[in-house]
Amino acid sequence: ADAILAGDAVQALALRLLAEDPHPASVPAAARLASCVVELCEGQHVDTDLERRAPESVTLDEVLAMAEAKTGALLGCACAVGGLYAGASEEVVDALDGFGRQAGLAFQLIDDVIGIWGDPRHTGKPAGADLVARKKSLPVVAALTSGTPAAAELAALYGKPYLEGEAEDGEIARTALAVEQAGGRDWAQAEAADRMARAVQELARAVPGPEAAGGLLALAEFVTRRTS
Repeated sequence: ADAILAGDAVQALALRLLAEDPHPASVPAAARLASCVVELCEGQHVDTDLERRAPESVTLDEVLAMAEAKTGALLGCACAVGGLYAGASEEVVDALDGFGRQAGLAFQLIDDVIGIWGDPRHTGKPAGADLVARKKSLPVVAALTSGTPAAAELAALYGKPYLEGEAEDGEIARTALAVEQAGGRDWAQAEAADRMARAVQELARAVPGPEAAGGLLALAEFVTRRTS
């Protein structure tokens, strides 16, 4: 509860900083940030709703849209606000927003892969923590909707709660294997690469010179290559 209240307060401070800033970009920047927060809340609401639904009722399009709202919107807003303060045109600001959104979606895809197959020594989380929570992450939903025999096995595993002690009998390992055999891991990694390619295209619209775009390109490379 204290952490949530602290987050609310910091968000209000961020908006106050923009409201008090005499820079001409402060008003459109504040408007973008406010819209971003609304979109984040919408994405989180969808995420919470998906957790209550049966595994077979969730579509990949729904989860992709949710991920863009939760992660892509925040990175898109950050990039767009930078463009506003640099005096960029509306077209460039929109392209920067597009870059951030696609990079954010790539980040979420890789994050979901790490949440299942990441090394606990690097992630700081137990192996398969997302599977234990029965989280409908992007690789899981891709696997569930693949129409493969492994998808049916995964749906059966996800349809019942995880019980303490099941780690010992290989429940987590079986669930992770079902996701992989149903193509969830390969799809997520390929989709992350595709989203990053789209991000680079958006960045090229905003910043044609590779040297000037170096920092953002480095960010894009980090997103797709990280392991924790």
